[in-house]
Order: sequence, then structure tokens, then C-alpha cells
Amino acid sequence: MSNTLTLALEGLSCGHCVKRVKEALEQRDDVEQAEVTQQEARISGSAQASDLIATVEQAGYHAALKADHPKSEPLTAAEPPPEALATAESDSPAKNPAAPAQVLLIEGMSCASCVSRVEKALQGVEGVSEARVNLGERSALVMGEVTSDALVAAVQAAGYGAEAIADEQQRREKQQHNARSAMRRFSWQAMLALAFGIPLMIWGMLGDNMMLSPQNHSTWLTLGIVTLLVMGVTGGHFYRSAARSLRNGSATMDTLVALGTAAAWIYSFSVVIWPDFFPHQARHLYFEASVMIIGLINLGHALEQRARQRSSQALLRLLDLTPQQARVIENDNEQLLPLAAVQSGMTLRVTTGDRVPVDGEVSQGEVWVDEAMLTGEAQPRHKTPGEKLYAGTLIHDGSARFIAQATGNNTALARIIHLVRQAQSSKPAVGRLADRISAVFVPVVVALALISGAIWYFFGPQPNTAYALVVMTTVLIIACPCALGLATPMSIIAGVGRAAELGILVRDADALQQASQLDTLVFDKTGTLTNGKPVVSEVISLTGDNDTLLSAAAALESLSAHPLAGAIVAAAQHLPRVEIDQFRTLPGKGVTGQLKGQMLLVGNPALMTEQQIDWRPLEAKLDQAAQQGATPVLVALAGQLLGAIMIRDTLRSESKNALQRLHRLGYRLVMLTGDREQTARAIAAEAGIDEVIAGVLPAGKAEAIVKLQQAGHKVAMIGDGINDAPALAQADVGIAIGGGSDVALESAGFALMRNDLHSVADALALSAATLRNIRQNLFGAFIYNSLGIPLAAGVLFPLTGSLLSPIVAGAAMALSSITVVGNANRLLRYQPPGQE
Repeated sequence: MSNTLTLALEGLSCGHCVKRVKEALEQRDDVEQAEVTQQEARISGSAQASDLIATVEQAGYHAALKADHPKSEPLTAAEPPPEALATAESDSPAKNPAAPAQVLLIEGMSCASCVSRVEKALQGVEGVSEARVNLGERSALVMGEVTSDALVAAVQAAGYGAEAIADEQQRREKQQHNARSAMRRFSWQAMLALAFGIPLMIWGMLGDNMMLSPQNHSTWLTLGIVTLLVMGVTGGHFYRSAARSLRNGSATMDTLVALGTAAAWIYSFSVVIWPDFFPHQARHLYFEASVMIIGLINLGHALEQRARQRSSQALLRLLDLTPQQARVIENDNEQLLPLAAVQSGMTLRVTTGDRVPVDGEVSQGEVWVDEAMLTGEAQPRHKTPGEKLYAGTLIHDGSARFIAQATGNNTALARIIHLVRQAQSSKPAVGRLADRISAVFVPVVVALALISGAIWYFFGPQPNTAYALVVMTTVLIIACPCALGLATPMSIIAGVGRAAELGILVRDADALQQASQLDTLVFDKTGTLTNGKPVVSEVISLTGDNDTLLSAAAALESLSAHPLAGAIVAAAQHLPRVEIDQFRTLPGKGVTGQLKGQMLLVGNPALMTEQQIDWRPLEAKLDQAAQQGATPVLVALAGQLLGAIMIRDTLRSESKNALQRLHRLGYRLVMLTGDREQTARAIAAEAGIDEVIAGVLPAGKAEAIVKLQQAGHKVAMIGDGINDAPALAQADVGIAIGGGSDVALESAGFALMRNDLHSVADALALSAATLRNIRQNLFGAFIYNSLGIPLAAGVLFPLTGSLLSPIVAGAAMALSSITVVGNANRLLRYQPPGQE
């Protein structure tokens, strides 16, 4: 007996979710039809509620029986569009990648020690679940239920400046303004300090003028005071930052610069004021060193600031995609409105050269759209009525009207920007190790400087005081952990930004690190290796009239909701339609109806056997079709077999080449599917897959991943991110292909916006390149400090008879930061290898 049940659904967040649940329910033998929205499902058939709930649970979602479900009224809620980047909003913030997160602009950070201190301050605020501080962008991303005032107050209490700006455009303008202002300030401060310090250094080198003598005492007194003024004007920010850190019981890079330059000036001025307290040979002055160090470090900051702006170019280009105005049509009148005034349901117009202002659906006209900045695809896509337009894409040609569906922070572009920013603020495990080292680095350096100075003072040659001062100053300056603090974030900013340009969304930096270590790639079949859409591959008519057979089957199947029915109807679009009476669904077998008073049957061999129709003439053909991965549908009229229609889910056009590319890169390829073994092996043989795991239900896919991991493999799961969610989460790296949906991004480390398997190889290659870049930066920073500190301490003095100049140390420190940023920026030009 057929009845109708209504289930309340949870966890569906997009059109893909709706499609998967609908397919899972309609594949049951005891279900005739299922109407599904994000909130509920209305199912007709003989199935029990508990069985239907179990089916939904197996598909990866939650369901419960509605107590007062409607019996006759059709569902009126519109099914959301099925595109992977649909802008459906999740009821659960945890499953929405665009869930509220606050971005703070931080002022006063100079090294990894600052990052550690600011993160600790933010994480100490009640309600904060996570805080990520990015030295490269001088920003903090904070998740949790907390007010911006509390966050700003915590940062200020830690000795830094903070500002919370909710509007993305205003925050971006403020960030750019701060960067330009900082670059200008560092530039003029560097020029002033060097303009004073270089002539002073040259003059000192001519005739040993840096030694105090009765003849130049008054000159040096004047120069000492002028030097102090120059130091205050050009390096005051170092001393103010050091003082704040001292008050807060911490030490940063600025502490080292302030200590080193102040020690050099105080020693020199003390020699000028009290020369009799110092032996003659110790009356060497270091005024030029103090000014030169400040000038060189400021110059390094200016160049570093300029290079850092390049690292954020990918994100800035994404931010630039959304126009500030939109053409809105009301009562056939067109007017320009600010983007903030556009609401869902409004009709808008776009024409050649326009940027699409919001997400929507074409209602009239046709356009060619360049979606390269969202998907990485170079070729414009043809859009006709009923198809989606995404905010930020460029109208290459044509004109169309479209209905706004998502605006503001709900557009696909806004969510992508949020994800890119979140990923750029994250750190892989190797980067967090560097942060832990940096947190204790400055106090250790100060201790090393004092120990080195003491050794030179007590055991060094005369003038021991001068030697001790030079050593302490040089150690303090050369050991600044700027490069160490920038090594990881600059690579992540550049790598994640480049990934976004290639149509790859990275959830966090840990995914990059894990992806660089993979050896096994597991692919879902339907919708990943194949097109995910059944099509008619062959029509076999025993009478020789394929069109008549196909037309009759399509007329009957047009009344069915089965996934295979759509393939038959689509294949017969060009044929005349005949009238069907007395349509019936026979669950698990097929459909029946009356064609001109005669019984028409369309279904599987079990239906034909039940109706005593001999289908053995096609038995060999059916076996051959099964071996090729096709599903046969038999057609009979008036008790006579007419023929069969073969339906299969075809391999993606690029699958074979993309998988060969992955093979060349050394990966082991596995197919994981719920299909029967014979069908799966046919597809695997065609695609070039190494291993097949077939007949696995969605709930068992995660177990299959576990078995591969237990065998010692580092595994990536590549799927559509919906029914594959448990497997995506279990894998070392989850890759949702063609999926920027909420569920995909919650389950996967990567979401590939391009429906192209080549993007899997691109993502893996870029991951390896980014981790390689991070390691290069960290290696360079550690080597710099490992070699620089002993050199500054004077280990080569027995061989060379001289110490490393503090000025050289300042230049080397500035150069190390610039080198790290420059190396990271190479990722902005990275081209994944191997695509043919």
C-alpha cells in the first residue's frame, strides 16, 4: 500500500545536498517518488519511516519524521540551484565557511615574538575559540562569540594597537592606507638617518676621526647631541615599542634594536663627557653606527613593506572584482543603485564589459561570462536563462537580465574571500614550531649578548670595554628574528593567494603541509571521475526502428522521477511525444502505462520476467553492456520485447589525461564507489585506475580510508563533498572537486572550484611548492641566525683580527627579511607542471 511520509531534514546546505538525498531515497525499491528541499522530504511509496531515516543518515545527513506532515499539498519551497558554489545559507554557523569572524588590524608588531604575544592576548578573551595573527598582513582573524571592543582592549593591554572594521571595503582601504603610510614613513626615516650617518662614517674613516681627542672634543659633543636628535626622529618607534614591551614584561625585535643602538650611543657620549674614565685606546666613538643601524633597518622595513603588498595581490584582486554599483530594473525603468541597496529578488541587467554585482539566475537574454578569477578556467562560459551568474565575474559578450539571489557576504565571491583570508592567517605545524622558538628567542639573544660582552670585557684584548660594546651591539642587531617571523606567513599568503587564482580554495595551512606528503589518491566515481549524469549510450531495437522505441520509452519515463528516466527523456528530445495513460511505478523494477490501448513496459529484466516476456534474445548484449559499465533498460509493448536502451555515466573528458598526469607524479590511484564491482572495474580500466574498492555504502567509505591508512599510506580523498563527507574528513587530506559548498569546505581541506581533475594535480603541486618555500625560508632564517650570532660574538677574531661591524649586522638583518619576502613572492608566479 502506497502512502506519503514527510521527513524533517538537517545538514543540507546546497543543491548538491538536495540532489544526493533525493537520489538516495528514489533508489529504494519501496519508494515511488521523493520531493526534497533543504528543510524536508516528502516521500511516496510503501517504505517505513525508520527505513527512510536510515537511508538519509547513510547519505550523511539527519532526518526525523514530521508529526503533522501534509498529505496532499505539494511542496512550494523552491529547490536551490545545484551548482557547487550555490549561495544557500546553512542554518548551522559551524557548517558555514562564511560564519562571522572578526578581522582586526594590528599596529606595532615587528617580529614573531609580537605575534605570539598578540595571539596569547586574544585567546585569553572570554568567548574566543581561535585567534590567528598574521605578521605579513599585520592583522588578526578571531573566531568566537565576542565583541570587537573586548578584542581591541586585549590587544592594547598587550602593548599594541588594534582596530576592528566590519566592512570589507573600508578595512581594505584602511589596510592599504596603513601600508602606504608605513612605507613612506620608513622611507624618509631611512633616507634621513643614512644621509646623516654615511657622511659621518666616511669622515670617521678618514684619519681615525672616530677616536676622541682634545682637538675634536667640542665637535663630538655637538655631533653626539645631533645624533641623539636624529635617532629620536628616525628611530623613535623602536624605542617607544621597546618601552611598551618592557612595561608588559616582554621583549621583541624592537627591544634588540633599541638596546643595541642605545648602548652604542650611551657608551660614545659617556666617552665624550667623561673621557678620563676610559683608557685612551678605548675612546672610540660609535655615533655613526647607531644612526646607520636605524637607517638600514628602516630601509629594510620599507622594502619589505613594498614586497609584502605584492604577496596580497591575489586577495586584493578578488576584492576588486565586485563593482560598487548595479543596474536595477523596476517597472521597466533602469537605474544605477549602490551595491549595498541591491536585495534578493531584484531584477538587474548586465552587458558586455560589466562585472556581475551579485549572485543570481539569468531570466532573459544570453551572455558569455569570464569566470577565470573564480574558477581558473580561461574560456568564457555561455549562460542562458535558468543558469547562474556569480558576483565578480566579467561579461565577455552579450546582454542579459537576471534575478538577484545572494548579496553582500552571502555571495560565492564573498565566501571565497573569507576562506582565502582565513587560510592566509593559518600556520602549518612547521610554522608553529618557528613561532614557539621565536617566543623565547629575544630573551635568549639578550642573554647571549651579555655573556659575549662579559667574555670580551674580562678575557679580551685591550681596549676591552670597546670590544665588549661592539660585540654586544652586533649580537643584539644581527639576531633580530624578523626573517624567522616572516618565513611562514609570507609563504602562506603567497601560496594561498596563488591557489585562489588557480581556482583552488585552501581551508588552512595544515592541509598544504599534509598534501605535500601524500602517496595515495582515492577518487569517488560518480560526479568525480564521471560526469555524474547518466546518458543514453546505445539503443538496440529488435525491429530496427530505434526512434520509435526511444520515443515510446521517453513518453513513459517522462512521468517518472527515477534518475535513469531523465537520461532517456533527454535522448528523445528531438522525437515526437506520444500520449500515455494509466502510468504506474513498480518499485525496483520499472514503470508501466497504456500506449494506444496497449501495455507498455520499461524496466529491468526482473520486470520482463514477471510479465512473462522473453528477453533472452538480448541476454548477450546485456552482459556485454554490464561489462562496459552500462545499465540496460528493456522496452516491451503488447507482450513483445521491442529492444533495450543502454545507459551509462560517462567518464569526464579530461579524466584519463589528468589521471595519467597524477601517475607520472608518482601517486597510487584508487577508485572508491558504491557501484557494483563489474561497473566500477569497467570505468577504472577506461580511466587508468590502479585499484578498485566497489560496493561501499557512504558510511563505509571512511572505513575503507582507514584501512589504507593502517597499511601505512598517506591518503587523499577526492569527492564531491556531500555523501563523501565522512571519507573526506577521515582522509589525511580531503579534496572536494567542483565544490565550494559549505559541506564540502567543512569536510575537505581543499575545494576545487573547477570541475576538472587537472585541478587536483595543480593543488598537490602547489602544496608541495608552498611547503618547499616555507622550508627554504625557515632554513635561511635559521642559518642566518646560527651563523650570524657566532660571527657577531667574534669567533673569527683570532683569524681576522677584527670584529663584525654593527653597521654590517644591521644591513644583514634588513637583507634577511627582504630575502624571505622575495622568496615567498616567487609563489605568485608559480605554474603547476605536467599538464598536457
